Amino acid sequence: MKRVALYCALLAALFALPLHATETGVGRSITGMQATSYSGLIPPAPGLTWQYGYAYYDGSISASKQVPVAGGGSALGLKAEFQLATITGLYIWKTAPSSWNFASMMTMPFAYVDANVNARLGGFSASKSSHVLGPYDLFFAPVIASHHFSQTQHISFSLYIYAPTGDYKDGRLANASLNTWTFSPTIGYTALFDQGSLEWSATTAVDFYTKDKATNYQNGSVYRLDTLLVKRFPTGWGVGAVGGWIYQLENDTGPTADLLGGFKGHALALGPMVNYLKKWQGGQVEFSLRWLHEFDVTNRLQGNPAMLSATITL
Repeated sequence: MKRVALYCALLAALFALPLHATETGVGRSITGMQATSYSGLIPPAPGLTWQYGYAYYDGSISASKQVPVAGGGSALGLKAEFQLATITGLYIWKTAPSSWNFASMMTMPFAYVDANVNARLGGFSASKSSHVLGPYDLFFAPVIASHHFSQTQHISFSLYIYAPTGDYKDGRLANASLNTWTFSPTIGYTALFDQGSLEWSATTAVDFYTKDKATNYQNGSVYRLDTLLVKRFPTGWGVGAVGGWIYQLENDTGPTADLLGGFKGHALALGPMVNYLKKWQGGQVEFSLRWLHEFDVTNRLQGNPAMLSATITL
């Protein structure tokens, strides 16, 4: 049952793809990547578990669109590739039997970022590319609290905190850090049907950024809603659909953001997912693969995010 709680910690890690917040048209959240299996459910079995995950995103903004970039100023025709591997530790607290269970988590991410622009404005330069490989901003949730309305309905409350610990260099186009603290109060909900074989889960949150002191750029707060529906079969296979909506609540502020009218963005995404669960005596592994198509995108990178995860319980 520990695998149920791991999904929340793992997918929270995988959505945190890098570059430089909404300064480069993408922030902590990628559309649809935060949809989390069993997002409302922390099981009662206590203990420490480790997890590994991998996510990939390749997106771009039209060459006719100015985008604020790391190091200050703006650029035309941004294309970026992100790869993120994560190691997550999740500890489920030992509690007396009740309708509440609690957990804490911490994630160490490692990122590869590759960014290209057609032209950089402000101290004009022609096409430019940059890439970096290294540790990304670590993050943690001091408390994840899960309330069980019944055997089939669950809700969770948490605060994810992202620290600017990754590889950042002022003026470099690609960075494995956002160079900001980010605070994300999050609510997850899970409902189970058909004796638990049909799951609907939703995750909603608001991301609050501190100011990037290197560029004097303040990202506006971003609301996000992600959901999934998956049917699991006795063979171990599961199929479903996943979707996400990102909507920036406030304009970005600062010299570059003001010139670009606040650079307020939004996006939608939909796509399929497939799972496979294999059990053996004393353990199990579940693989999950999702692919999404982003559409109705404004002032954000647009692409097709994909994620592969493996949840191992021994």
